[in-house]
Amino acid sequence: MNCSCEQDYEYHEFVECISSALDARDPYTGNHSKRVSDMACHLCGHLGLSEEETMEIHIAAHLHDIGKIGIPDRILLKEGRLDDEEWQVMKKHPEIGADILSKSEKFGRVSAIILHHHERYDGKGYPFGAKGEEIPLGARIIAVCDSIDAMLTKRSYRNALPKSVCREEIEKNIGVMYDPEIAKLALSDWDELTAYYTN
Repeated sequence: MNCSCEQDYEYHEFVECISSALDARDPYTGNHSKRVSDMACHLCGHLGLSEEETMEIHIAAHLHDIGKIGIPDRILLKEGRLDDEEWQVMKKHPEIGADILSKSEKFGRVSAIILHHHERYDGKGYPFGAKGEEIPLGARIIAVCDSIDAMLTKRSYRNALPKSVCREEIEKNIGVMYDPEIAKLALSDWDELTAYYTN
């Protein structure tokens, strides 16, 4: 899956500099973010978004987990599932990430996307319970791509899920967790969108 954003040298230089700090702590996050950003860029193309908006969403997708740099190692690197208290700490990472990038006016919209990437279309996400189109478009795109990669890759507490199971979960949550238009677009282009994954 190719993305025209990857041809922008300044984009790569910026992403590599800011994400290397997190990758040093958690290599999985860096690889995950690269896959999510590639899928997000792919969907942006099918949605007919402008080059500028696509670039912003691609950057936000690449850096959506940068807030995990502020999560303690005992939680970030824990083997197995988090308990309720640990999960509440982990849920702070969108706000931490948004705060990091909000220091630059240039990345104001990127910061807003990162802040909302764990919101749900039905309003039951976090950190604010925003719903529907209250959630920035980029965050709605990343939410679908983030879920796909999370399900299709191995975690410390479970193996990667089969593509068929992942597809069923996305379909089941159309209009619940995910923006209907974006989720349906992902399903209509499923084979290409998930070509990287072999399970």
